[in-house]
Amino acid sequence: MPGEQLESLIDTPAIREAVAIVLERTNGENEELQWGDVKDALSSGQWGRLIEEGILVSGSSGFVLSNPEHIRQKFDKYDASSETAAQVDKIETEPWAWYDKVAGVCALIFFIGYWSPQIRNVIASVDNIILGPVTHALPFYAVVLLLALVTGLYSTVLQSRLTDTEKIQQYKDRMERLNRRKEVAEEREDEEALAQIQKEQMKAAGDQLGMFKLQFRPMVWIMVLTIPVFLWLRWKVRGGHLGVGETGLIVPLAGSVSWQQTLLGLMPTWIVWYFLCSMAARQVIQKTLNIQISPS
Repeated sequence: MPGEQLESLIDTPAIREAVAIVLERTNGENEELQWGDVKDALSSGQWGRLIEEGILVSGSSGFVLSNPEHIRQKFDKYDASSETAAQVDKIETEPWAWYDKVAGVCALIFFIGYWSPQIRNVIASVDNIILGPVTHALPFYAVVLLLALVTGLYSTVLQSRLTDTEKIQQYKDRMERLNRRKEVAEEREDEEALAQIQKEQMKAAGDQLGMFKLQFRPMVWIMVLTIPVFLWLRWKVRGGHLGVGETGLIVPLAGSVSWQQTLLGLMPTWIVWYFLCSMAARQVIQKTLNIQISPS
């Protein structure tokens, strides 16, 4: 077995644990093993995986290690007694910078604008300085489409640039490793191992706040830029600031509807149109720019 392939397999907790038990039972030599010799310590899945991956090969009456010395050398890099510490090491994440915190406060204030007419009118009035000329040049449905494209573009780019996918993947990998070890311990009915794994899971769950902060940081910046646009659209439609003739859309199945008429349950037409345009824009932008916004 190639060294790199073996090393990648030993990186898997379930395989590493199985190899440790086989090495112990064979004393690291070419002694043959049968399933009955290890079923008290290994699950059938672990035993089958060792055979499938070529770590164990057929002997005269059982199975032997394919290359005991080589496997021992690779395995010596790992200290089984430090497994617990390795699984629960705290994943270091960078704290929010001062400008991230300022953006968070601004996003909260903007969010209150959904319920506060004073805040909403101030934000919409400022937005209208920039967007007012656009509404004179384009019909309102095109303005909504343009805003959806712009917000979709910067939302996708910000989420891609500000999301630390590597750290998030580390959090997810750690939980997956703990879950795999728990499954193995349950198959072996190892109560002591289950108790230890439960402690590790509780400690890891406490660190989920770090992953939440990583995921929420790009959302803060997206809200800072998106909420004012949405408040302006609301102010424009519900505040009676639409131009003459800007009555609504012709929608399939529903026919001619006004901007404030509800579609899809309780959602007004202008919200439905904005979200449909925004979702379509994000998909096109991600495909066109080949932007990855989540861990692979």
